Amino acid sequence: MDRAAFFADLRKGLLGPTLDQDEVSGCEAVLDAMAGLPLSWCAYALATAYHETAHTMQPISEFGGPKYLTRMYDITGARPRLAHDMGNTTPGDGVKYSGRGFVQLTWKSNYAKASAVTGEDLIAHPEKAMRIDLAAKIMRNGMEHGWFTGKALRHYLPDAKGTLAQYTDARRIINGTDKAGLIASYALQFEAALSKGGWA
Repeated sequence: MDRAAFFADLRKGLLGPTLDQDEVSGCEAVLDAMAGLPLSWCAYALATAYHETAHTMQPISEFGGPKYLTRMYDITGARPRLAHDMGNTTPGDGVKYSGRGFVQLTWKSNYAKASAVTGEDLIAHPEKAMRIDLAAKIMRNGMEHGWFTGKALRHYLPDAKGTLAQYTDARRIINGTDKAGLIASYALQFEAALSKGGWA
């Protein structure tokens, strides 16, 4: 792929008129992780990362302090049964296995899946999910295999170019229909840049 052509196209739109190093390194991490997958899948991964990281293209930690994270994810919080079912069986797991990455990886059970695909012990060291290359691999596998909602890229997107409607529906892979149309518009712009770069 001609990454110079890809970035030149992005400078005209979403990430223009200049690109900072964080934007470049974030895009490159996603491109590396998505290698070998269809055009529309890569476009949607880039769009998702762009949206979920507040346009920084860098992995982020979930907003909210220990009190909020405990309430959401801990067996001592507001959803103890769900916490237990998702592997958070010890008090403190809610904070330890809270959201990190391009797409928020949560729950100990999902950190275990991510450990298996990255080769890193994210159970002992969950903070490693913030490492940019690992965050990109986690996003790829989560979107490809339906870790986040049970829905996967193959359920919504074709091998080649996607449509606005297909990209809008693909939001169900991550978070229902929240901001679905907006993220779909980003995906079309990333798709155009990937096409300029000769993604294959």
